[in-house]
This record gives sequence, C-alpha cells and structure tokens, in this order.
Amino acid sequence: MALSPMDVSHLAAVDTVRAARVLDEVRNAALSGRPAPVPPRPVIGQSWERVLRSGVDPDHGSRSGLLSMDEVRRRREASPLRHVLPVLREGLLSVADIARHIMVVADDEGRVLWREGSAPVLRKADGLGFEIGADWREDVVGTNGVGTPAVTGRPVQVFASEHFVRSHATWTCAGAPITDPRDGRLIGVVDVSGPLESMHPATLAWVDSVAKLAEARLREMHVRSLERLRAVAAPVLSRTEGRALVVDRHGWTAAVTGMPYTDRLALPKSVSAGRRWLPALGRCTLEPLAGGWLVRAADEPSAGPAARIVLDLGGPRRRSVRVSDGAGSWTRELSPRHAELLYLLAVHRSGRSAADLARDVFGDPARTVTVRAEMSRVRRYLGALLEHRPYRFTESAEVEVVLPDAPGDLFPRTAASPGLVHGSR
Repeated sequence: MALSPMDVSHLAAVDTVRAARVLDEVRNAALSGRPAPVPPRPVIGQSWERVLRSGVDPDHGSRSGLLSMDEVRRRREASPLRHVLPVLREGLLSVADIARHIMVVADDEGRVLWREGSAPVLRKADGLGFEIGADWREDVVGTNGVGTPAVTGRPVQVFASEHFVRSHATWTCAGAPITDPRDGRLIGVVDVSGPLESMHPATLAWVDSVAKLAEARLREMHVRSLERLRAVAAPVLSRTEGRALVVDRHGWTAAVTGMPYTDRLALPKSVSAGRRWLPALGRCTLEPLAGGWLVRAADEPSAGPAARIVLDLGGPRRRSVRVSDGAGSWTRELSPRHAELLYLLAVHRSGRSAADLARDVFGDPARTVTVRAEMSRVRRYLGALLEHRPYRFTESAEVEVVLPDAPGDLFPRTAASPGLVHGSR
C-alpha cells in the first residue's frame, strides 16, 4: 500500500531510518521525473519546484561567502531580533544538549546571525556551512528550515531528504518566521536543527510557539514606546490648533487632536521635516519630535493631485506600493495579505466586493469580515486612492503592477484564477 505524505510524517516519528529511506526515493524520483512511491508534502513539493527554477545544484549545493564578523555585528545591532533573544534562548535552549539540537536565528535576508546549542551538533553544522554569517535563503541552499519559512511565511519542518541538497539529508530542522507586529514584515526566522535522530513531530509546534512569544514581546515593547511618546505628545498637542497627530517613526499613532483617531498613518519611506502630501490626510506638515513626528494637517482635507501607483511584486521577499504625485512620492512595504488584495484590485479596476475578495483570497465568499478588516487597514495608508462599495482604485489613479519572472509563485490560489496573473501590468 502506498504511503501518503501524512503517513511519512508519522513514520518518521517511529522509524527514522525507514522514513529517511522513503524520502530519499521520493526526492530521487522527483529530480529524475520518475513516478514517486509517495508524493512529497505540498509545502516541500512547492519548495522543490521553486528551487529547481533557481538553479541550485541538488548534488553539491552552493555556498555564498560568509559575512564578515564586523557586518554580522552591525546586523545584530540593527535587528529587532536582538530584543527577543532571551525569549528564544529560554524557550529553545533549555534542553539543547539532551535533545541534541541547536538554535539558529537568521535575519530577513536569510543570514545566520546567532547560533547556539549542543557543541557536537554545532560542529556538524559547520560541515554543512550552517555557520554564523552564512546565507541560507531557499534560492541559495535549497529547501531548508530557514529559507523555506521565510518564503512561505509560515512554520515549516524539513526532514532528511526533504532537503533539496543531498548533503543536508542527514539533517532535520524546524523553522518559524518572526514578523514585526507593527506591520507584519518579516524580520527573521528561528530554527531548531539537528541530526536525524533528534527529529520529533512536536518540534515544529514548539518552535512556532516560541516564535509567537517573541512576537508578543516585540508587541509589548512597541506599546511601551507609544506610551512614552504619548507623554511627550500631550503638551505639544495642547498648544496645537486644528487637525494634528503625533506618530512614532513607523507611523503608529500616540495621540490626536481635532480629528478621528486612527491606529497608523502611512509615512514616506524616507521621512523628513517639511510639507508633504499623505493619502490619509492630504496636505500636511511634518515636524520632528523625540521618538516620532508631529503631523499638522491642512485646514481642509485634500485628496491631492492625480497619483501614479506602482505595485511592486517583483522581489522574492519584499513587496511594496509606491505612490507618486505632484507633491513627491512615498513607498510602503506590504504584508503578503495586503500585497495580494492590492494585486486583485489592480487586476479588477472596476472593483471587487468583499465577497469577491474573500472568494479570491480564501476560496470562501463568506469570509467578508476578515476581508473588510484587512481593507480597512489598507485604506488607512492609501486613503482617497481607494474607494469602497466596491473596493477599487480611484479612476484618476494610474496603476502599474511589477511581476516576478515566475508570477505563478505569487499567490497560488489567486494565480489559479483565469486571467489574473497575465496581462495585469
């Protein structure tokens, strides 16, 4: 009887050697084009397809140069991950020597910044090039517990020959992405790795839980920073007439006066003092404060001049929207969900209802509450450039979509809909 992908996962928990042998046959069959004894798990099969297109050598792999220690130190000091290392260490290293595993923390570009745990396993990792400063992106070293979660945006366990590169087949790893709770942007991946015999089916849930604890710690830190900024904002706004608000450097609101409260204001990518046009407010003036900005809105709201909107989906990890108008331009990085919603609206310029978007994104037209909540967040930074009932870009806006070389990888469910990927530029 043929095994299913789920059967192989269960088999790995009770018979590591046999499961590794089955997965080796699956990998060999997939690379040679022969029928496999069991299909790979969908997350692994999709990763293999991406890696094949990227040109990674399955037999020998490839290694990019290590970062210098000066560059590693610079990245560590600049990364928000440094604030949650105690959470990660407490949650993942307490049984490192017993479980024969190591903890690896990489940044959003897949570069290994921290690596701790069992000394014998660290030496084995050295032989795989799993070192401080190494590049473990999926399109560099193939399917793995650092690069694949960064691409998929969700936790992934990679066991034995589910790794694309043959030399990694003696290894097992489970990684989870860590995102910035302020904007959903990927800031890194935490991974637990070790030899095959250290594999356990509960490892992935364990790593994911600790990653979520780290995100909760970042969220607490952000709330405290807004409270400090709010204390600075109170006397400033008490002397300010008209519509104004104080936001932190990322646009999160600390206090407002003369206008409805909004959680976040979209700021230009490079913020500087002076007159600006922002979609949510129109004409306004930005003045620096300790830890943020005082934003004074014009007396009357303004939708601003006709805008050109570029939805850039061409990058492998970072997607953004750029708005240009008579007052300048600004760019905002997008979460995967917001990128997908804006892509759909760029394709359907006549508009989509909440039910339409729910069907496109989730395959379920009943999930309108989720869609409306996400679109409410999108409209906070695109403001008058987006209309609703139905949701659509304003007719005066010129919209361009920049697609990657393999647009089918963008949004698997969306891309499967006829006519959505091609001809959307």
